Amino acid sequence: MLALIGEILPLALGIAISPIPIIAAILMLLSPKARVTSVAFLLGWVVGIAVAVVVFTLVSSALPEQDDDASAPIKGIIQLVLGLLLLLVAWRQWHGRPRGDQPAVLPKWMQAIDKVTFPVALGLGFLLSALNPKNLLMGAGAGVAIGGASLDVGSIVVVIVVFVVIAAATVAIPVIAYLLAAEKLRGPLDALRDWLQKENAVIMAVLLLVIGVSMIGKSFASF
Repeated sequence: MLALIGEILPLALGIAISPIPIIAAILMLLSPKARVTSVAFLLGWVVGIAVAVVVFTLVSSALPEQDDDASAPIKGIIQLVLGLLLLLVAWRQWHGRPRGDQPAVLPKWMQAIDKVTFPVALGLGFLLSALNPKNLLMGAGAGVAIGGASLDVGSIVVVIVVFVVIAAATVAIPVIAYLLAAEKLRGPLDALRDWLQKENAVIMAVLLLVIGVSMIGKSFASF
């Protein structure tokens, strides 16, 4: 089980370091309805991550079983495709990065985040985690690894919980910290938001490149 957790850890970190949801959470924390919308966004974010990894775990578990000493070509092909897709997304992120003094372009919905209600924040958190292409690819990679491992149900549940906790940590930590000490965090949150906005594309490009190459390397071992 520990070996499996080590295998999926980079994928969980890939979701955790994704700047867009962190920026969205920070903007909600700086909005008039901070406590309501930030908690809703966190709930949606956690549920979305859990749903994605559980679905792909179930799908992977349904694949034909392989002997311990045999290769697993189906799993290898899936990992290879996911790795190549991550490299493609990494290239697009790098190609679209701001150059020089060019301002970073963020989604238009962020401009209206002050007007977001609890249900909208909940749905937004879910969409950014479960249906965002980058996060979906990493959730799929984790699900394939978990479903392909020879573990009992209890161990699988533990691994999924660990994955979700790590993946959701970067959104959960500022939200929980804000609920405990709102006024002290306004300055640091402003600074973090500005930095993430500027470096969003570069952070994701490098991260996806590393994870994509790692996943492609692991796929070769399955053939």
